[in-house]
Amino acid sequence: MSETQIGIFASHHGTTLQAIIDACRTGSLTATLAVVITNNSQSGAAQRAQRYAIPWYHLSGQTHSPFETLDRTIGDTLTQHKVTLVLLAGYMKKLGLYTLEHFRGRVLNTHPALLPKFGGYGMYGARVHEAVLAAGETVTGVSVHVVDAEYDKGPVVAQCEVPVLAGDTVDTLASRVQERERKFIVEVLQAIVEGRICLPTT
Repeated sequence: MSETQIGIFASHHGTTLQAIIDACRTGSLTATLAVVITNNSQSGAAQRAQRYAIPWYHLSGQTHSPFETLDRTIGDTLTQHKVTLVLLAGYMKKLGLYTLEHFRGRVLNTHPALLPKFGGYGMYGARVHEAVLAAGETVTGVSVHVVDAEYDKGPVVAQCEVPVLAGDTVDTLASRVQERERKFIVEVLQAIVEGRICLPTT
């Protein structure tokens, strides 16, 4: 079986990217981090990629316009680096149809709640945790799902639960979910590599 080549998209600090870098270096994730794409040239993700000599690209509306040109460049960059699996790790932009079509069923995203609850347009970061607390939920979690043309609507491939504790604030809940998320995505990626999780083909 050919080695899994992972492409990572990130917009901000790159803490999930770091978890994947560490897992690849220790062997708990038996895959290659082939390329990092960011829409923010000053992002922590870009700095982490540089630090570990991972090829990285700033691709955004600033570098390519119109959007169709950006979309094609993103898709072609992934192909150039022989990417077989894509992960959106805190990436705050929507992917275009060219990229999604060329990597159909192989683009994953993490969401800090148990989809289909608390998902959809505008539901990201602190907004998700605010909604979880406002709803009085006692359990939240992390979802890993396939990305399609709609926000958070693609098939869920794995979920794990995270307790909501009495007295939780948005910050304390976010911290607990994020800590689990960084470990969980490595577990899910390794399960995909080993064939224990099969991604949809369409």
